[in-house]
Amino acid sequence: MTEGLTLNPALAATFAPPVMEARRWLAGVTFPADRPLINVSQAAPVEPPPVALRRAMADAAMDRPEAHLYGPVLGNPDLRAAVAAEFSRSYGGTVDPGQVAITQGCNQAFCATITTLARAGDQVILPTPWYFNHKMWLDMQGIAAVPLPCGEGLLPDPDRAAALIGPRTRAIVLVTPNNPSGAEYPAGLVGRFFDLAQERGIALILDETYRDFDSRAGAPHDLLARPDWDRTVIQLYSFSKAYRLTGHRVGVLIASTARMAQVEKFLDTVAICPSQLGQIGALWGMGNLRDWLAGERAEVLARRDATVAALSGLPGWRVKSAGAYFAWVQHPLAESSASLARRMVATIGVLALPGTMFMPPDDPDGARHLRIAFANVDAPRIAQLAERLAGLSG
Repeated sequence: MTEGLTLNPALAATFAPPVMEARRWLAGVTFPADRPLINVSQAAPVEPPPVALRRAMADAAMDRPEAHLYGPVLGNPDLRAAVAAEFSRSYGGTVDPGQVAITQGCNQAFCATITTLARAGDQVILPTPWYFNHKMWLDMQGIAAVPLPCGEGLLPDPDRAAALIGPRTRAIVLVTPNNPSGAEYPAGLVGRFFDLAQERGIALILDETYRDFDSRAGAPHDLLARPDWDRTVIQLYSFSKAYRLTGHRVGVLIASTARMAQVEKFLDTVAICPSQLGQIGALWGMGNLRDWLAGERAEVLARRDATVAALSGLPGWRVKSAGAYFAWVQHPLAESSASLARRMVATIGVLALPGTMFMPPDDPDGARHLRIAFANVDAPRIAQLAERLAGLSG
């Protein structure tokens, strides 16, 4: 009960968590056995980690007393060192363990990053469609999210971004592969954003939560191999998707050692330290599940291809972009996706998120699109999804 109590107006004005809102649409709806719900609303593994990883974590829970205690605020040294070595190897650059922090998921890494960069009244540029949790955190802090509409292929334009930079701009955020569009940003494009951010003296926040499911071979960019990269780049990552550790909340923040001193202040006040068992699981996964993860990547990419093929064959529907876990799809109906997505639950047994959840309220593009998170849907269900969407009318 809040009557008579003061509410933070910035928090009160922030929209409700979209995934939780969508789940509430299921209340009171029953799905017949011959047409079960197809849930393409959330990009999170629905299966537990591999048995060997679970066993390693269970052994740690039983045999390692420190697995139940506070650890270092910035994360366990062995995991920080392993992340530094992996990112140095895979990006052809040099990352020191002192430039790595382990966080309670990648969302916390983003929140920590923004807190070190900006305060109320400042601005951060977000390409649209944007990841809604990024927008929510900025709103809560009174930081203005400046929309950067993406163009063909759902790619942001550095020249267009340059025109948006003002005296209160503190950062540009890129998510690649992108949530919600799935777009993979070319290395050259990412490099141009680095040059822009470096020239203007602002940060480039690079969220690569879905890097393990990038369809390209080799490093997706060369930023970590550039001189003094840590003066401009703040790189984020998550173990949640790679090793199905969503419930254990293990993220990564890579930045300068000077910034780490500020990150530590934030993390100490909101979590004290990241999950011990989650860190133990992430480290074990890095050392033992490389081949398994390659198989997971191949399966997700196969589901991407199946989704593109199935939805592209629907009259009037258009897959604007697809990759990693997501497809950004334009629907042909006159109805806004805001009401369409809700109606789809009862009429065709499909739960998807409307494009309006990823766009500014005044941008009409949101009403014309749906985000389809296909990673948890196998090929037969993808075909069923297309059949159900084909039956929509309105």
